[in-house]
Amino acid sequence: MTQIFEVLEVREFPYYLSIEIDDVPIIGEVINVMNSRKVYLLVDHNKKRIWTYNGQNSPFKLQIYGGILAGMLRKQLKLFYRVYPLNMYSTEDPEFQEVMVQSIAPGRAQAIGKKDFSEAIIDGTVGEIIIHNPRLSKAMEIINSYAKPEDLRRIFLIIAGNIYSEEDTPEAILKEEQYSTNLVKLGRLNNGFTFFNDRNYSTRIIVRNRSIQGIELYVNSYENLPSLRIKSPVIYEEKISSKGDMDTLMAAFQIPDSLPNVESEEENSNSNEKIGE
Repeated sequence: MTQIFEVLEVREFPYYLSIEIDDVPIIGEVINVMNSRKVYLLVDHNKKRIWTYNGQNSPFKLQIYGGILAGMLRKQLKLFYRVYPLNMYSTEDPEFQEVMVQSIAPGRAQAIGKKDFSEAIIDGTVGEIIIHNPRLSKAMEIINSYAKPEDLRRIFLIIAGNIYSEEDTPEAILKEEQYSTNLVKLGRLNNGFTFFNDRNYSTRIIVRNRSIQGIELYVNSYENLPSLRIKSPVIYEEKISSKGDMDTLMAAFQIPDSLPNVESEEENSNSNEKIGE
């Protein structure tokens, strides 16, 4: 038995809340490509789990609201439930598929509305997110345990103030091409670093035990930089590899015995035009 709630942003206090969805039979009819901008909370009463799910195109602020509401749901259920991110699994993963086929049914979890916020905020339901410098190897282990978003490729990775990129290194090319992906350190972040809107980045922050492990910057896998237009002359290979005629080459450098009289040709051309008129 699983309940599903949608996270909504509202204009007045508390500025976000949840509503229960109970008009569809299974989870997979709610979590799909059509709802990629939405954030959901799933309460699995059999496994005592609260799943958070952020659509691939969901706003970052809505994802934060979803995390806060998940903590409030857990408190509502007397802390017997644990919160897990469903986004850590790929859509083909058996764990993800198992959730998608679960039936939606009523349960004892209640949608969180305005009446639930005054006491929750005073009690400090929202935990602190700690920014620290994790070890690179441990942070990479945690980050790589999350499935990469579909149709996106990672171009930057930020860990402990350092920026990394990924480089494919050839390991074998004789029998078959084999490559390994390695991190390449590009440099450090400046003080006051800000994500400027210089291209369509998708930013993912990996958090474990309320500690930021790393920040990933993704772009669409089909997005390529514009190709450069070469304006220098190009000599094609067949022009220099074909055997030529030396006599023709020498003749091209010879000055003819007589040159055409350009002025006479122009006068004759003007005279013909006047006769034609």
